[in-house]
Amino acid sequence: MKLYERANKIKEFLEEKIDFIPETAIVLGSGLGEFAKEIKVDAEIDYKDIEGFPVSTVKGHAGKLIFGSICGKKIVAMNGRFHLYEGYVTDDVTLPVRVFQLMGVQNYIVTNAAGAVNTSYKPGDLMIINDHISFFCPSALTGENDERFGTRFPSMSEAYDKAFIAKANEAAEKLNIKVQNGVYCYCKGPMFETPAEIRALRTLGADAVGMSTVPEVVAAVHGGMRVLGISCITNMAAGILDQPLTHQEVMETGKMVEEKFSAFMKEIVFII
Repeated sequence: MKLYERANKIKEFLEEKIDFIPETAIVLGSGLGEFAKEIKVDAEIDYKDIEGFPVSTVKGHAGKLIFGSICGKKIVAMNGRFHLYEGYVTDDVTLPVRVFQLMGVQNYIVTNAAGAVNTSYKPGDLMIINDHISFFCPSALTGENDERFGTRFPSMSEAYDKAFIAKANEAAEKLNIKVQNGVYCYCKGPMFETPAEIRALRTLGADAVGMSTVPEVVAAVHGGMRVLGISCITNMAAGILDQPLTHQEVMETGKMVEEKFSAFMKEIVFII
């Protein structure tokens, strides 16, 4: 079954469970799933109960689709996402984006856990993504283009919506939360990057690095959605500190910033 047919079948299944069109989709990355508790839930569906939907296999990804509201705004949240390193292909990783597009979702807020490439960052920082680098992984748009999703050659010159970025900075200022603004680099994982790779990425202009987000953003932009990206800096990237990197550190830092992250996200949803 082609991607459009897969996405449309899932869309029809989900529309039987809800009676509204979400305005905004939110993707919760590693260690950030506790934000789901802030949602006034109308419907919660396990990924495994959605025929044709991938299933999260990474610790810290609950694997649930949540429909509800935050601050009176109707949203759908992914508590857990999918990665190429789990063995999925790009159509699987971007399938939820296509489902949201067909449902009429206008705004796509994507979050992730990321390692700091910029040495002035520290674990616990939140970074608004201004742009991304993705030389090293397959494109989410490889293969035959389906014009029902978008044009063959979409522009990525403003992949992250400037008005949303301004509003996110406004939200941070209102809450007195210091945020970074920087460039996110997508690497394929699941291994953490080498010190030499991090030095190269820093030279290229990357501020943070992670193993997700870019395929979804490309699909969202291709589908005409407005995108905002937020990275939680959970660790210093390889070679900056004299210590090995672990997924446990990622989870622990996510827990540490839980309150700040939740307040920031709620304010963003309210003002966009």
